[in-house]
Amino acid sequence: MSRTPTRILTLFACAVLLLAGCSGGGDGADDGRITLRFQSLAWQDESVKANRELVREWNAGHPDVRVEYVQGSWDSVHDQLLTSFEGGEAPDIIHDASDDLADFAYGGYLADLTGLLPARLKSDIPERSWETVTFGDGVYGVPFLQEPRVLIANATLLKESGVRIPTPEHPWTWPEFRQVTKELSGDGTYGVAWPLKEPVSATLNLSLSTGGQLFHRGADGKVTVRFETGDQVVPRTVHDQVDTDHSASPTTLGSGGSDTLPGFFAGKYAMVPLGFSYRQQIEQQAPEGFDWQVLPAPAGADGLAQGVSPQTLSIAEDSPHKKEAAAFVDFLLQPDNMVRLALGDWMLPTGEQALKDPALHTDEHGWATGTALAEHLRSAPAQSVRGYAEWKDKVATPALQEYYSGAIGMDELRHRLEEDGNLVLARYQR
Repeated sequence: MSRTPTRILTLFACAVLLLAGCSGGGDGADDGRITLRFQSLAWQDESVKANRELVREWNAGHPDVRVEYVQGSWDSVHDQLLTSFEGGEAPDIIHDASDDLADFAYGGYLADLTGLLPARLKSDIPERSWETVTFGDGVYGVPFLQEPRVLIANATLLKESGVRIPTPEHPWTWPEFRQVTKELSGDGTYGVAWPLKEPVSATLNLSLSTGGQLFHRGADGKVTVRFETGDQVVPRTVHDQVDTDHSASPTTLGSGGSDTLPGFFAGKYAMVPLGFSYRQQIEQQAPEGFDWQVLPAPAGADGLAQGVSPQTLSIAEDSPHKKEAAAFVDFLLQPDNMVRLALGDWMLPTGEQALKDPALHTDEHGWATGTALAEHLRSAPAQSVRGYAEWKDKVATPALQEYYSGAIGMDELRHRLEEDGNLVLARYQR
């Protein structure tokens, strides 16, 4: 039986629709409605609620572009994303952190957002934050939440000791911080507990205040490790507090931040250096009547400078609806919405308009202290270094753990970070 032109066109149209239905990322429904998948890593109840509410609000106002909320996990996000990228099943909008983007960006898995984002969003987030998501000539994510490292202190112990209470305007220096921890120690209390189960990020990011850089990029674009004087202040301080002054607990060096909280509440530690978002756990778990406060981390030659790896929103390169995905990101990060996300995660927004919100400038729970530190946050030293993950896991983590525990000295630490580290990085820069 012969086929008429109309019959041929109908079959061709069906084939096109079938092919479109098999493509990765968001798709278009039979009625022409686009569906985008948004993978969120929100995990705290307040944060999950804020994200889900915003998705519902978007869907109510955009009947032709529906967003489907997909719950992800920080514990497995890198491997999960890699698998989904390689399998062509990546979500359209991806929640991650900037220090996890380099290999995905260079690997071609993420869309360059340079021409997709509105001018409002580009101008609202400062350049220092955009640097965390810029790889080569492209921008591969929108940095939207950030947190400084702060000192969470037992306010009662501080008042009883009579030590000077630091503020963002008049912080402790690193030598002063060391002296204060000695004064706060005694009668079963350590001045500080360093939770350094993952020591690399804390060490490198805090070392920006002392002029540390560690990773140096040459004119040829290649990166080498140099562990210089500015890089040594923070690790030496921790080491001396533990090994010389006995003002820092040796047992918490292998602990995570949450592991230190029971001892902190019991008065075993006067202070704990933690990420700003830990305040939520402290507020929820502290015994009744426990008085705590937020202090800025110590300042060095470069003041309160500190490295951060903001949380980010990216778009998959394979998404067939990048413009619609960018529109959703813009909606999600409107100033009022960015404040909602920040409050839900107990973190700071990157947007300058959102940072002006009165809710982020209250003394309650230390919000004002954290917000005052936002202007001092910089791109983490390892942000764009290819091979950083292997260097961190195979070289830096074991070397720093051994140094902090007293098993090796500063010379051996420098040798391993530089000599062994540069051998690892060289494999990624050929």
